[in-house]
Amino acid sequence: MKVIPYGKQDITQLDIDGVVKVLKSDFLTQGPKVPEFEKTLTDHTGAEYALAVNSATSALHIACLALGLSKGDWLWTTPVTFVASANCGLYCGAKVDFVDIDEATYNMCPKKLEEKLIEAKVNGTLPKVVVPVHLCGQPCDMQKIGKLAKEYGFKVIEDASHAIGGKYHGKPIGNCEYSDITVFSFHPVKIVTTAEGGAVVTNNKKLADKMSLLRSHGITRDTEQMEGESHGGWYYQQIDLGFNYRMTELQAALGVSQMQRLDEFIEARHKLASRYNELLKALPIVLPYQLENTYSGLHLYVIRLDLEKISLTHKEVFDCLRNNGVGVNLHYIPVHTQPYYEKMGFSENDFPESVRYYNTAISLPMFHTMTYEQQDKVVQILTEVIKG
Repeated sequence: MKVIPYGKQDITQLDIDGVVKVLKSDFLTQGPKVPEFEKTLTDHTGAEYALAVNSATSALHIACLALGLSKGDWLWTTPVTFVASANCGLYCGAKVDFVDIDEATYNMCPKKLEEKLIEAKVNGTLPKVVVPVHLCGQPCDMQKIGKLAKEYGFKVIEDASHAIGGKYHGKPIGNCEYSDITVFSFHPVKIVTTAEGGAVVTNNKKLADKMSLLRSHGITRDTEQMEGESHGGWYYQQIDLGFNYRMTELQAALGVSQMQRLDEFIEARHKLASRYNELLKALPIVLPYQLENTYSGLHLYVIRLDLEKISLTHKEVFDCLRNNGVGVNLHYIPVHTQPYYEKMGFSENDFPESVRYYNTAISLPMFHTMTYEQQDKVVQILTEVIKG
């Protein structure tokens, strides 16, 4: 039985040719392709600076460090995300907390964020960094979050791992109008892939320079940043504690090729989503909600089961779909319920909306090469399972 995956990459001959060309070139790493890929990101988003790295997790890490997150500080994010959105704070020695989700968008709720900030101000536990996550590709309400950032003095990292190609108030996600840094992921199931890979974008040169340094061992060849005079053309200095988070030329070549088709990818996903909305509207499920004045990247298409109207449990529906060749998934298990975080003192009931989401959510297959025949099969099997 051939399984319809929940997501997959689309590699064309042009992609392959681009990578092969690099394989035959003089540079497999630290050559001209990474800067070229970075330029595609600034051209698309309108941000001033872009830095490609080996994963979105690395991107989150250097973003936190560049913003000065360290021991004694707080990072807040949403429970409904991949663990990296929270772990990046722990990497810096900071403490992590969460803000519950909005029941309609499944993103960080601005109202709950404000309530938590008011309490934290009294307690002296205001966050240094807040990481709103654009779940499924739908933008968070960044205008409200940006306003709170100015009022309460925290920095904002947009985790846009799902969201390249999306728009907020008519502008591309990643322009950093309401944030300090935006992070993208290029994992194979994401909208654009570089195999593994990620990027940070920002409008702040100081932050860009800091992240560039951290990306490559904290080493510089820039004489203006050195202590003392250069010893010669071979000379470099380590002036910070950095990491090997560089992206290879092969990955960047794939990214350059993929970015040429970004608009095509997003358009295809929107057509599929519109079709899902029509085909599924009669079932006892909650369809994805779209925040006003936003345009989702539609990395994921998440439904929620109305379990009071379905004879099966959440797990039974999920298992039946997988057993019948529909490769559904669940994005995500709330981070605060993970054993590692429970040992820090978090309990399941701390963020009830996130847990309610988890208990009913299923990610249906969504990828830009998905055929209508495949989609019809998903709808048919889901209908049969739900109706028993």
